[in-house]
Amino acid sequence: MANREALRELQTRLASRLQAARSEGLSVRWLAAQVGGTRYLFPLAQCGEIFPWTPVQPAAYTQAWFLGVANLRGGLCGVVDLVRFMAPDTPVLRSEAVLSECSLLSFNAGMELNCAMLVDQLSGLRGPDAFTASAPAPVGAPGYLGPIHTDAAGLSWQEINLLSLSQLPSFLSISA
Repeated sequence: MANREALRELQTRLASRLQAARSEGLSVRWLAAQVGGTRYLFPLAQCGEIFPWTPVQPAAYTQAWFLGVANLRGGLCGVVDLVRFMAPDTPVLRSEAVLSECSLLSFNAGMELNCAMLVDQLSGLRGPDAFTASAPAPVGAPGYLGPIHTDAAGLSWQEINLLSLSQLPSFLSISA
């Protein structure tokens, strides 16, 4: 009996959160995060869940940017170090203490890609009203990089299209 009530309560909370997200959908568009010292905006519609850092089981014979697999909510999920993917020659050293402060951001389940990205720091939700200016991605930038938005403090935020990223052959080819 208690389990049914708890399930009903959970469903009610989820329904209210979904309704709130729908009503705020126009004002909130991105999840803001810092990865390797750079500020990024991930489209909310392309993001899945956010998980606290969990140990990753390394996989042999994979690219350096593919950290391995992690058990996220009972399912195996590949974990990608976005910094190493975007700039393979950049040395990235993270201690266990630093990793314990990181999060894993999964791709939306609708993209059918069991993948999560290592995120150094979450910075909250952002909407278009949080920015004072926007500029197109730099010439020659990869197709998954979108516009650069500048906030009121003068900080630049690079938009990343996770759908475009997830369809890149180089992103899908984890073998070394």
